[in-house]
Amino acid sequence: MADAREQHPTDRPTTAATAVLVAAPAGADETATLPLPAERTHTLATDVALVASFAAFVAVGALFSIPTGTGVPITLQTLAVILAGLVLGPRRGALAVLLYLGVGVAGVPVFAEGTSGLAVLAGVTGGYLVAFPLAAAVAGLLASAARQATGLARYLVLVASGITASALVVHPLGIANIAWRAGLSAEEAFRAGAIYFPGDVVKNLLAAAVAVAVFAHYPDLLRRRR
Repeated sequence: MADAREQHPTDRPTTAATAVLVAAPAGADETATLPLPAERTHTLATDVALVASFAAFVAVGALFSIPTGTGVPITLQTLAVILAGLVLGPRRGALAVLLYLGVGVAGVPVFAEGTSGLAVLAGVTGGYLVAFPLAAAVAGLLASAARQATGLARYLVLVASGITASALVVHPLGIANIAWRAGLSAEEAFRAGAIYFPGDVVKNLLAAAVAVAVFAHYPDLLRRRR
């Protein structure tokens, strides 16, 4: 005869894992009981670090400078600005570029050709500089569609986001300012600004490729747009 003190199987303590399995209906997918992977918690410190890092990246882009006849040198800033928007999202991307502009206006020589100060924004390059924060915001907003895309489709969405931001924001404001500051007609200013079109297409292709690589290693940056 079995010992009266022996517990019946149904009387044994139920663990949390067992409770989940018992509660699951018969025939349910067992994977449904597995916990979801924990997502990284984004803190204010993380946001500040990302914004500061991309502001510095925009400044580094200004170090590469090729003089042109328009007074606006060719730099890698457009690549950095669009990348900030694609990776960080509209708000943080714009904040990163605004931080860069603020540092330059404050007197730190982070603008193209080692310049700084408010006078640069009032000069012939001012249109492009003023357009940069808005371009980062537009690129970041449009790039949110990449969350629903994968592979080549994601890359193409990011490319389209960058090129659209450049075409609708950077070049119109930049060319308009060239016409104003240099006293050129609209046609003359457009021809002067057209020399930047091919290079910006290449920069947007590179920015999208870098963004795809970043999202592959840090998917939260794409899932949680700010």
